[in-house]
Amino acid sequence: MRAARLIKMVLLLQARPAMTAAELARELEVSERTVTRDAQALSEAGVPVYAERGRAGGYRLVDGYRTGLTGLARGEAEALFLSGVPGALREMGLADAASVARLKVSAALMPSLRDAPTAAAQRFHLDAPAWFQEPAAPPLLPVIADAVWDDRRLTARYRRGETEVVRELEPYGLVLKAGVWYLCARVADAQAFRTYRIDRFTAAEPLAERFGRDEEFDLPGFWAGQAERFARSILRAEIVVRLSSAGLRRLPYAVEPVAARDALAGAGEPDARGWVTVTLGVESEEVAHGQLTALGPEAEVVSPESLRRRFAEDAARLAALYRP
Repeated sequence: MRAARLIKMVLLLQARPAMTAAELARELEVSERTVTRDAQALSEAGVPVYAERGRAGGYRLVDGYRTGLTGLARGEAEALFLSGVPGALREMGLADAASVARLKVSAALMPSLRDAPTAAAQRFHLDAPAWFQEPAAPPLLPVIADAVWDDRRLTARYRRGETEVVRELEPYGLVLKAGVWYLCARVADAQAFRTYRIDRFTAAEPLAERFGRDEEFDLPGFWAGQAERFARSILRAEIVVRLSSAGLRRLPYAVEPVAARDALAGAGEPDARGWVTVTLGVESEEVAHGQLTALGPEAEVVSPESLRRRFAEDAARLAALYRP
């Protein structure tokens, strides 16, 4: 524990011109008295750290001193690539590794570049969860994440509807989509890749056996294909809609992007009023009613007649509400 703290102290001092005892104590989560003892221990071990008195004083390293401790470990390097997603790192249990990795990179940078990490953090932040959702990390996420990093098989129990199934999985990768964590894994006995929502796991136990990773597996490509197949699988019905120019622009924001893309690709020529007729894939009439309501008078349902009647009833009720 103390050795790790001493290494971190050297890295902090190498990354900055000087630090007060209070600043070091805050970073290292110890008392100022402990900082003083640690600085003395480093000096006795041959690390040229010294203290300057006065208002502008503090602890510093001799100019030009470079430690050989800045080599990145594998886990730290992997965590560093995710350092722009602090919430995801915390949920996977990698926050400490990322913190040490950032310190090592800062210590290795030229003095003129040492403000780069701060400058980047001030200018970019990724907020992964969707609006109007209270994100909650699945309890089993750290266990599953460890298995992913270690290429270790795991036995998992998974809720499927009202039942639970047990699978032996080869966990290939994790995806965070709109605040929801997914595992992309190969089912060991079927040799097929599938996607699982991690919050539906009720148990997960890593096995001693590691699996041989298929180096041609492309996680972003696999996820994109799965997401599009899922979106198309729920489009079980079709409706015909006329759209104004404003309705055409707003359609991708009101319905499934895949459905909007297909509908617009097959759209006919505008009529005399500039309206365009499209055939739109929808999950159901109920869902279509909610989605197209957002377009208001910029969309007219042509068929089916049952959905057209629902919008006609909505229009009559609205007219009654807003009648002078």
